[in-house]
Amino acid sequence: MSHFAPVALNHASRLVNHGPTVLVSAAHDGRRNIMAAAWSMPVEFGPPRIAVVIDKSTYTRELITASGAFAICVPGAELIDLTYTVGSCSGRDGDKFARYGIEAGIGPELGMPVLERGCSAWLECRWIPEPHSEDAYDTFFGEVVAAAADTRIFSDGHWNFTPGNRALHTLHHLGAGKFVIASDQTQARELPGRG
Repeated sequence: MSHFAPVALNHASRLVNHGPTVLVSAAHDGRRNIMAAAWSMPVEFGPPRIAVVIDKSTYTRELITASGAFAICVPGAELIDLTYTVGSCSGRDGDKFARYGIEAGIGPELGMPVLERGCSAWLECRWIPEPHSEDAYDTFFGEVVAAAADTRIFSDGHWNFTPGNRALHTLHHLGAGKFVIASDQTQARELPGRG
């Protein structure tokens, strides 16, 4: 049973604004791929737009430029080894979904592969081509056209990290295969002003 529910697009930026490592997936003409990316962030609220760094040499980038679309999936802590693995090998060597037994659904708007099992959220994005981006930059921009999240950790537009949902806590890559897992959520209070 899926615990995923649609996320209002005005809250979609909150799915990545805390800097999690993400899985970028793309498909075109019967081919598909998935890779890990440590650098992604929201860049606009309305319409919601995100940026993600994808090296020019990747197979995923080739599929994005061919299809004009991609998905961002936010893996939970239970997918730490899978996240590291798909970020360390090339999809040019074979379908990573088949090789690692990755179950993917199909995004509702653009048909991109989206993951729910073991993930906290996903965003389906239409690629926004930028002048010179294909040759000069590794940063890709996308407009979020659909988003969903696991209600056990994200609901009413907010994250809720608890000990009971630790398997869905987001991953944050430190380099060389080392990650930290988001935890210890704390509510801040505004300080009173002086005088």
